[in-house]
Amino acid sequence: MTYSVVELIEAKRDGRRLDPDQIAWLIDAYTRGVVPDYQMSAMAMAIVWRGLDADELAAWTRAMLESGDVLDFSHIPAAKVDKHSTGGVGDKISIPLAPLVAACGVAVPMMSGRALGHTGGTLDKLESIPGFTTGLDKERFARILEQHGLVLAGQSETIAPADRKLYALRDATGTVPSIPLIASSIMSKKLAEGLDGLVLDVKTGSGAFMKDLEDSRRLAETMVGIGNSYGVRTVALITSMEQPLGNEVGNACEIRESIEVLNGGGPEDIRELTFALGEVMLELAGIEGGRERLQQAIDDGSALQKLIDVARAHGGDTSVIEDPSKLAVAPERAEVLAPADGFVTRCDAMTVGAVATRLGAGREKVDDRVDPGVGITVLKKIGDPVTEGEPLAVVRYSDPERWERQRPHLEQAWEIGPERVAPPRLIIERIG
Repeated sequence: MTYSVVELIEAKRDGRRLDPDQIAWLIDAYTRGVVPDYQMSAMAMAIVWRGLDADELAAWTRAMLESGDVLDFSHIPAAKVDKHSTGGVGDKISIPLAPLVAACGVAVPMMSGRALGHTGGTLDKLESIPGFTTGLDKERFARILEQHGLVLAGQSETIAPADRKLYALRDATGTVPSIPLIASSIMSKKLAEGLDGLVLDVKTGSGAFMKDLEDSRRLAETMVGIGNSYGVRTVALITSMEQPLGNEVGNACEIRESIEVLNGGGPEDIRELTFALGEVMLELAGIEGGRERLQQAIDDGSALQKLIDVARAHGGDTSVIEDPSKLAVAPERAEVLAPADGFVTRCDAMTVGAVATRLGAGREKVDDRVDPGVGITVLKKIGDPVTEGEPLAVVRYSDPERWERQRPHLEQAWEIGPERVAPPRLIIERIG
């Protein structure tokens, strides 16, 4: 049976419910190219405004999942556990976390995404390693996972292809911040991975798609419910995105910061969140030892070696991991200076992320090219003391005209007050 796309859009626009057959037809027709992008854009916007109820969301997620292959890694004896973040600024956690957990004996079939809106994408960061290929067919995906216990890839042509198309469309049409669209996008990909367990890092705050804690909690509860209903034990941590994570915002610069963590250093918040998520992944895999086990994998070098081995398997030039100074750096440099003495009371993640994107670290249009060398190094964050004229951030960029347009915006990301304020709590709560 076929349906009128316009009538389905109008029904959702007017707040009426779509039945499972209508949703299944719509997703299938969009995947096959029968429904064009402009009509699916209208449907996505209607969902942003009107939402999906529980039955609609279940049908939407199922249709996205069934639009392609579902992987089967039952022949791999290790527990299969993945992690996913809803997107943040400076959120490079997957890059140190995945090899760290894999070095502890968990199989991590990590399927990541690209930059979305003002947030960075794990795939774009990984591809700043020269030669690193994230586009794998399912045979190569499985082979790398079997050999190394870790694979770091994007969606193949056959994994949730409906989501693959819709993901890029939402990024370019202002339809990212929707609980049902976020939940179904994430879970359709993750359920296709043949997982035993899944950890979700659900961001909340100015730099997150869910600005409000209650919305973040609803998103977390929605995804945990979807995962558990499919027999995948799912846990969510709600974490703060009021200010950027770590110090680096960009692509190659975030790879450098990730390598620092695997070498035992890196910013405190990156280390803490990496370990917190890693502990839950080990818990879901049934591996004891928690934080001590993770620390050992850093101390003995096995976590860093895992990243090197997997990068090589993906075709990457591992010399840049062994010597991160070889990673790309944009040619131009500028500083953002403190306008007064005092303490940082605000370091707005949304603004920092948006400026990095507009300078070339992300995409404003679907076909934009990402510049791996563009980056913002955040030197002062909430609670830090500053003196007038002291650098708040260092910016690396390639296009001087772009920078001059973005300079006044980035300068507004910081507020300076006379009294010290406490930084926001990093890990807010656990669900599941």
